[in-house]
Formats: sequence, C-alpha cells, structure tokens
Amino acid sequence: MEDRMLQTLYDYFWWERLWLPVNLTWADLEDRDGRVYAKASDLYITLPLALVFLIIRYFFELYVATPLAALLNVKEKTRLRASPNPTLEHFYLTSGKQPKQVEVELLSRQSGLSARQVERWFRRRRNQDRPSLLKKFREASWRFTFYLIAFIAGMAVIVDKPWFYDMRKVWEGYPIQSTIPSQYWYYMIELSFYWSLLFSIASDVKRKDFKEQIIHHVATIILISFSWFANYVRAGTLIMALHDSSDYLLESAKMFNYAGWKNTCNNIFIVFAIVFIITRLVILPFWILHCTLVYPLELYPAFFGYYFFNFMMGVLQLLHIFWAYLILRMAHKFITGKLVEDERSDREETESSEGEEAAAGGGAKSRPLANGHPILSNNHRKND
Repeated sequence: MEDRMLQTLYDYFWWERLWLPVNLTWADLEDRDGRVYAKASDLYITLPLALVFLIIRYFFELYVATPLAALLNVKEKTRLRASPNPTLEHFYLTSGKQPKQVEVELLSRQSGLSARQVERWFRRRRNQDRPSLLKKFREASWRFTFYLIAFIAGMAVIVDKPWFYDMRKVWEGYPIQSTIPSQYWYYMIELSFYWSLLFSIASDVKRKDFKEQIIHHVATIILISFSWFANYVRAGTLIMALHDSSDYLLESAKMFNYAGWKNTCNNIFIVFAIVFIITRLVILPFWILHCTLVYPLELYPAFFGYYFFNFMMGVLQLLHIFWAYLILRMAHKFITGKLVEDERSDREETESSEGEEAAAGGGAKSRPLANGHPILSNNHRKND
C-alpha cells in the first residue's frame, strides 16, 4: 500500500504536463543518435560534490587564505574578555544575550555587580562570540576564488553560443536541445557549490540578512535543478554567468577591507555597485526575464513548468531589489561622508568609557580598519 502511494506521488511529480510543453514526453529527451540530453538523475552527483567542495574549502582556507591574510597583514582587533561569572554566564547561555533592563537589575543583585558592570559584561561576552577577522577574511577569499573562476568558466561556456547574442535562439527547438560536456560540468559545479553554501551557512559568519541568504540559496538550488531536468539549460547558463559577474567583486572588496586597504576597497565597491545594478536590475529583468516570460509563449502554450520557473526567478529578483536598496543606501551615505557600517552587518559593540576603549586598541584613531570600514565591515553574515 505504501509502495503504491509512493509510486503514485512519483508519477504525479514527473507527469509530463507539469514540466514539459504540450504533446511532449520524457521519451523525447532520451539520448539518441549521439545527442545527449539533460536528465534529473544527473543531479545526484551534486550532493557528494558539495561535500568535496567543503573539503576543498577547508584546505583552501588553511593553506591558501590564512597565509594570504598574513601576507596582507590582516590584524585582529583586540577584544576585552568578560571576566568569569557563573551567574551571568548561565543567563547568557540559557536566557538571552541581551538582557532587558529589569533582568539587568536582577542579575546585578544576584552577581554583586553594578548594573553598568553587568551591561559591560554582556557587551564583552557578545563580542567574544563574534567571528574573528581571520575567519571572515578566509570565507571571503574562498567565495572570491570560486565566483571568479565560475564567472570565467561560465563566460567560456556561453560566449561562443548563438543564444548569447540572440536570445530568441534560447528557445529554438526547445525542449529538444542536446547538451555538451561543458554545460554539464558548469551546472553540476554551480549547483554543488550552492549546496555546500547551504550546508555551511549555520557555521559561517552570520549577517543580518541571514534569512534572505537561506531563501536565496534554496531558490537558486531549485532554479538550477529545475532548469536542468526541464532542459532550460541555455537560459540557465546565461542566468548563472550573470549572477557570478558581480559576486567576486564584492568578496574581493571585503578582503581588502579586512586587510585595511581602504582606498582599494572603496574603488572595488563602487565598481561592484555599478555592475550589480546593471546586471541584477537592468539586464536580468529586461533581457533575461523578458526572454523567459515572452519568447516561450511564441512557441507553445504556457504550462506549469513555465510558471514555476518564472515564479522562482521573481523570488530572486525581489531579493536583488532588497540587496540593491541596501547597496544604494550604503553608497549614498558613503558619498555624502556619513560613516556607516555595512547595512547587512551587525556592528561590533564598543566599551562605553574612553579608558576601556584605549585599553582595547588605543582609541578610535589608532584602531586597525578591520571591522570599522564605512561600507563593508560585515561583522555578521550573501550572496550571489
């Protein structure tokens, strides 16, 4: 009975009318006459590949990113540690990291400290849990390396294709469009990488847009997977290359920010902002989305897969608008000279007295740039 139910669900899920245009079946996409077509079973390899990516990342961060950080003189900001206090530590671990005023007063009586000392203890304790500058630099280095290689590889895959220049050819003969090895590996590597990001997101540096990052990764995984087995491969390669075109710029800006290269970071950020706006708010909606929304209807009636794909594209576009708003807000404040933290970040809390600030790092003027860059401090962790 259970097997029959699972088989019924399987049959409904893979019903041709859901994923393929009218009068076409999965049999039409079976390999024949030397032509190879995308298949859902191809995607199984991406999960073990994601684990391979995590292993590669570990050794990259250890043997490449860490020496690079030392070479660029990435310096940690000295942090005052919270003194051992079992009462406050128990509350911190079980009840919350930011006690309310009533709780501060109660903890003050229980610990024998003043309310000001309790607040200072929690401030220092929270800062202890924040990721180190080296950790953030290593993560940015890994993502920069992947996005740059992926962008170059993606352009190599699509730049000689006729649909790169004439988007109507994206749908020419769809869905009877065979794939080539370069498309296969481009897809599998991109999908595996996003799986690895989803697997590691809990341990990576967290930003305020943590939820948006999860939505982005999940939507990207669904889009890449669907576009592969429904043979939206031509459109998919264009979309992936478009996303990779700006991501490596942001990661490199973060790296130079952590290294204290303020002017270099500023210049790269400006280039990133321009590329992001052009690719995500101009090319994507007015070229790519137009291509996926309008041109298919010239060839066949709309079907569920058509609506599903464009709905997920809409989700990504909304995320791009959200991030573009943050980027433009940061750029505006930066240009007008208002120093602000990264809008996606949670700033490092400082001690309230000048004496403590001096002990922590010699005062504001003598602190390393580290987490204080007006644009890209990224103390709390996305993207593409």
